Amino acid sequence: MLKITPLNQTHREMNAKMVDFGGWDMPLHYGSQLEEHHKIRQDAGMFDVSHMLVVDIHGENVRHFLRQLVANNVDKLTVSGKALYTCMLNPDGGIIDDLIIYFLSESWFRLVVNAGTADKDVAWITSQRDKTAPYLEIKPRRDLAMIAVQGPNARVKVWQVIPGAQSTTDNLKQFQAASFEQYFIARTGYTGEDGFEIILPANDAVDFWKKLYAAGVAPAGLGARDTLRLEAGMNLYGQDMDETTNPLESGLAWTVDLKSERDFIGKQALLQTTTKRQLFGLLLLDKGVLRSHQKVVTHRDQADGEGEITSGGFSPTLNQSIALARLPAEVAIGEEVHVLVRDKKLAAKVVKYPFVRNGQILV
Repeated sequence: MLKITPLNQTHREMNAKMVDFGGWDMPLHYGSQLEEHHKIRQDAGMFDVSHMLVVDIHGENVRHFLRQLVANNVDKLTVSGKALYTCMLNPDGGIIDDLIIYFLSESWFRLVVNAGTADKDVAWITSQRDKTAPYLEIKPRRDLAMIAVQGPNARVKVWQVIPGAQSTTDNLKQFQAASFEQYFIARTGYTGEDGFEIILPANDAVDFWKKLYAAGVAPAGLGARDTLRLEAGMNLYGQDMDETTNPLESGLAWTVDLKSERDFIGKQALLQTTTKRQLFGLLLLDKGVLRSHQKVVTHRDQADGEGEITSGGFSPTLNQSIALARLPAEVAIGEEVHVLVRDKKLAAKVVKYPFVRNGQILV
């Protein structure tokens, strides 16, 4: 039996093509993945992301516990509602998950974790809590739903649907959230566009979704979500990173604080590692489509010259194939490499990602 979100029946009523996504019954598209992609780049679209899990941690000195749990430094969070993107590592420096942490008060932090790793994450966090801070309460919130509204007109359309919310959320900076009535409204997203991710009671999700639709917000599925996040150069857990990779070789060094005195799980492993591979962007120069797991050949000796595409596909905004690839660290931006596609060597150019941000092509 697949797990379902509170919006499952609504997706079906809207004729969504449903697929098994890591054990969840989720919409792939509502007719045209391409149209959904362009709608979000040019106007506003919405995703059901209720399969992701909100985990609230309550108790005295939650901050001290999180200092040791994650690679980024929660001491950066000083204003209520401020958010931080980080990785949670195992002792070897491998990535258990990437997540967002919101600071609400010194006795309440909110985590948002990936759907496919949610059970593993809660078990890991609980095991660490039991070792060092048994007085903390870890509360998975399956009573909540989450809807991401993304695009240049996303915020205005949300304000149309939630009267009065603009005054509370207009001045939110990126990676900041505020509560308004039953809504927890965060200025975050996974598309490279502006917008809100809104956490709300599961019972209110269908009504809210339908009001957004009536306001002209297009429903969008996993297909468009993947092409948008790839253009925005955003990692996908399980493809671009997992427990066999560390943040330093996954383009996530900026989410790791190695400078402060603070110790955290995986820190010693990262300090001792030599980063031989890095994540780069690729633009395909020949005809074809780049896909994950394709081998990439660089102009180096055979032992060190190979890399691999972690995420690849067709970019609707660029109208050509793009990819993220883990390549030897000494590869230079602008260099030409070759991707092995069905025994052919296709030429590709190494570029700095993101490819697209806020509707602008950057490569």
